[in-house]
Amino acid sequence: MTTTDVANRLVELCREGKFEETQRELYADNAVSIEADDSMGPRTTEGLPAILKKGEMFSSMVQEFHGSTISDPVVGGNCFAISWDLDATMKGKEREQMSEVCVYAVKDGKIVSEQFFH
Repeated sequence: MTTTDVANRLVELCREGKFEETQRELYADNAVSIEADDSMGPRTTEGLPAILKKGEMFSSMVQEFHGSTISDPVVGGNCFAISWDLDATMKGKEREQMSEVCVYAVKDGKIVSEQFFH
């Protein structure tokens, strides 16, 4: 898959709410995830199993999901970026709007890194 193919597939699956499938299908086994801060645990998560676990943890923190908007990807070389707006109520918190820019690097048809900015 080209970087554009990977980017389009990620957006397609995420818009369908298939986040775990996205990671299992598109991420390299040694992928790295970098958060903007340590509110989700360590800023850097290494390896697909740990990234999947981080996703499960985030899902367990959501009380109610109200919707999201994911932009079309912007591709440059082996990287792409999307903006992602999320409307959710987290457990024990008020409903909130979250917005982030997600940047991905692709090598050999797989995502090798993701980094979030909010």
